Amino acid sequence: MAQELISKRIAIVGAGPAGCACALFLQKSGVNNIAIFESKDFLKTLLPTGGGRCNLAFAEFDFKELAKNYPRGEKFLYSVFSRFGVKETLDFFDSIGVKTYTQPNGRIFPVSNSSKDVRQKFLKTLKCELVKEKVLKIEKLDSGYKIETEKSKYFFDVVVISIGGHGGLDLVKNLGINTIDQTQSLSALKTSKDFSILSGVSLKNVSFKIGKEIITDDLLFTHKGISGPLIYKISSIFARKTMPYNICLSFVEDFDFQNHLDKNSKKNIKNLLGEFIPKSLAEFLLNDLEVDETALCHQINGKMRDLIYKNLVSYEIEIVGKIPDSEVVISGGVDLKEINPKTMECKKLPQLYFCGEILDIDGFCGGFNLQNCWSTAFVSADAIANL
Repeated sequence: MAQELISKRIAIVGAGPAGCACALFLQKSGVNNIAIFESKDFLKTLLPTGGGRCNLAFAEFDFKELAKNYPRGEKFLYSVFSRFGVKETLDFFDSIGVKTYTQPNGRIFPVSNSSKDVRQKFLKTLKCELVKEKVLKIEKLDSGYKIETEKSKYFFDVVVISIGGHGGLDLVKNLGINTIDQTQSLSALKTSKDFSILSGVSLKNVSFKIGKEIITDDLLFTHKGISGPLIYKISSIFARKTMPYNICLSFVEDFDFQNHLDKNSKKNIKNLLGEFIPKSLAEFLLNDLEVDETALCHQINGKMRDLIYKNLVSYEIEIVGKIPDSEVVISGGVDLKEINPKTMECKKLPQLYFCGEILDIDGFCGGFNLQNCWSTAFVSADAIANL
């Protein structure tokens, strides 16, 4: 027998970063009578972000430049970020007692370097009702919405869905809202070539060209393939690409290789390459090309030279799978065509809102996915507060 039906004005389904931020923004706007539904620990998904340090945002204050860091959602986010960008994010965290600092690479962290501290500040500030029940169904009524949980049934005028990117899409599909299949977008990549002998070897400033754009960042070889910031970006860009696929990486910038061979004619080729890339990688490439690593530079003929050079500036790797080893970010979710970016309200169903990773929005590593949570949460809360 279900408990007596309870009337609430606003329900937030999902107590991750976006859901809790939405509740706080509503509170700050003077809106009360809010209930947050979450079957697990509140803000649990915040804890592993930034390696436990909580990478809150990235120091890019131009909203269009900020939006370029989202392979899915860039244009949609123009309106969102123009209203609530990085400056507003920092002001918000300052208002709940979270002081921040910016690393030289632009990543923004709490001074405490602790996701636990940020979580505690959030929960201490939240004054709404926290309902620890799993939502099984959301149903549109003539007036408002009915929420069914494992324990009870509730009625609300307004519902915000912020269930993150890990499952739960049936709640949305049952409302007749179109969704995009979900897949991991930030991960290490499994390769057909065995790089296990290079496991732990890292390179800085490796480049990857996509269209007219060149992406440069660090790379790490692993026992299963390749990882590191550059690879996370590539895995994000190609999150929906069918496996296998090939990528070309530039370990070094274009240079006059023959000139270096001439100037170092009596040096062995492995030592010369070791001036540009780690010697272990030089040895690996030479062995792969069946070039004697002890050969002197003057013994390298034109064919060998061209093969070595190509492997330095355009090394082709076949990607055969994903290896989860980073912050778990998902591509897919609610189709952005279903959502009004100025309010985060569903176009089909009035007074139903979405925020956070449940949307088909995902960004690179560096605080971008949390920025999506803060910004879409603000826009939805602002729209609700002005109903």
